[in-house]
Amino acid sequence: MITTDHGQIPTPIFMPVGTVGSVKAVHARELRDDIDAKIILGNTYHLYLRPGTEILRQAGGLHKFIGWERPILTDSGGFQVFSLSSIRKLTEEGATFRSHIDGSKHLFTPENVVDIERAIGADIMMALDECPPGTSERAYARKSLDLTMRWLDRGWKRYKSTEGLYGYSQAYFPIVQGCTFPDLRREAAERVAELGADGNAIGGLAVGEPAEVMYDMIEVVNEILPADKPRYLMGVGTPANILEAIDRGVDMMDCVMPTRNGRNGMLFTPYGIMNMRNAKWANDFSPIQEDGPVYVDRVYTRAYLRHLFIAQESLAMQIASIHNLGFYLWLVREARRHIIDGDFARWKAEMVENVTRRL
Repeated sequence: MITTDHGQIPTPIFMPVGTVGSVKAVHARELRDDIDAKIILGNTYHLYLRPGTEILRQAGGLHKFIGWERPILTDSGGFQVFSLSSIRKLTEEGATFRSHIDGSKHLFTPENVVDIERAIGADIMMALDECPPGTSERAYARKSLDLTMRWLDRGWKRYKSTEGLYGYSQAYFPIVQGCTFPDLRREAAERVAELGADGNAIGGLAVGEPAEVMYDMIEVVNEILPADKPRYLMGVGTPANILEAIDRGVDMMDCVMPTRNGRNGMLFTPYGIMNMRNAKWANDFSPIQEDGPVYVDRVYTRAYLRHLFIAQESLAMQIASIHNLGFYLWLVREARRHIIDGDFARWKAEMVENVTRRL
C-alpha cells in the first residue's frame, strides 16, 4: 500500500496516462467512479510547454487545475526528450531541446526538472534521466548510465533542499537505467537503493529489446531494489507484460496502450483481444463483454461499437478507452487478490494465455 497525502494506492497498480492533464477521451468522473483509478500520470515535458508552470502555480497545482483529488505521478520528461533525438542535445548540464509545438529552445537540468515538478505538484516525481534505445551498444550504455547517475545526484540534492508549494508532501523516485547489460543494471540498482528514496523506478525497457530480455532485466534489478519500497516499471505495457512484471516483483506500471490502442479499435478483455473494426462484429448484438467485470454499460453491443468506429464517431474512442482502462485496472486488482490468496502463479499462467488470444 502506497500512502500519499491525496490517498492510498493498493499495489500492484496500473496508472492511466494523462499526458497533458487529460486521460484522452475519458472524464475525471469516469476515471474515479466507473473504473476506480487510484492514481494517474502526467507528463512533465508536455505540461511544462503547455499550459506552463506559471499557469499551474496560479491554479494551485495540477490537481486543482484538472479537478482530480487523487494521487498524481509525473515523469521527468526524459523519455520525451529521448524521443526528440533529432532536435535535442545532451550535455553534462542537461538536455537542450526544441519544442514540438513552436520550435522554441529549452533546457531541462536535474535541478530545474525538480522545480517544474514542484510547480506541477505531483505526489510522486521522477528524476531526470537519459533513456537510451534498447539496442544501444555497451559503450553508449555505459556513458549514458554515468550521465544519468550524475544527474540523479544533482536532482536528489535539489529535491532534499526544497519543499512542495501547496502544503502536501511529494516523493522523488530515482530511475534505474543500464540498457540490457546485467552488470550495468546491477550497478545502477545498487546506487539507487543507497539513496533510500520512497520508491524506485526501472526505466529504459520496452524500447526495442525483446520481451524476454526485459523480463531478465527486471529480475536483475529487483534482486537489489528494496522489496518494502514501491518498484515502478515505466512505460509497460501489454496485459501479459504487466502480469509477468508483477510476477517479478513490480508494483507500479503505466502505458498509453489501453487508450491509444482503444482509440484505434483494439479492445483488451479477460478472454482475448478484439479488433472492433473487423467485419465479424457487424451483426454481433451481444454486449462488448458478455460476462465478467463491467467497465462500460452493457447496452453497448459489439455491432454498435464497430459501427461507431467505421463511422469515425468520437464516442467509439471514448467507449473503447474506458473499457480498456477498466480491464487493466481489473487485471491488477485481480492480481492483488490472487497474491493475497496465495494462488497467483496458477492464475497468472491461465490469464497470460487468455489475454494474448485473438478473438
